[in-house]
Amino acid sequence: MTQWMRRLVPWRMRIGFLVAQRQIVELIDDLDQTLITDGGTYTFALNGKVYEIDLSSENIDRLNEALAPFIASARPVRGSTARDRSHVSHEMSAIRAWAQRRGYTVSDRGRIPSDVIAAYRAG
Repeated sequence: MTQWMRRLVPWRMRIGFLVAQRQIVELIDDLDQTLITDGGTYTFALNGKVYEIDLSSENIDRLNEALAPFIASARPVRGSTARDRSHVSHEMSAIRAWAQRRGYTVSDRGRIPSDVIAAYRAG
């Protein structure tokens, strides 16, 4: 082994040692600060914001029980998040205003014709 190669190879490898690392990640319950042995990360949305919390299975059960009456009365939303709908709503409002200023016939509510959307996006 040449002198410059010795500088490149760590001394432990030159004498036959292999170095291993183990990284341990512990998940802590955000509610009661205990170590989570069963449970995990729970995601939920409220008022247009998405939240994430690490909970033990006991605290996930508590959260599910607390929300159960509200979930039972709610309607599921499919295909988009509240944030996505808010963005689309703002864009549609801007398209309607743009189209009306340029003489397109666009209702105040409902579907906007695809040619109007294309013209708006084209600039």
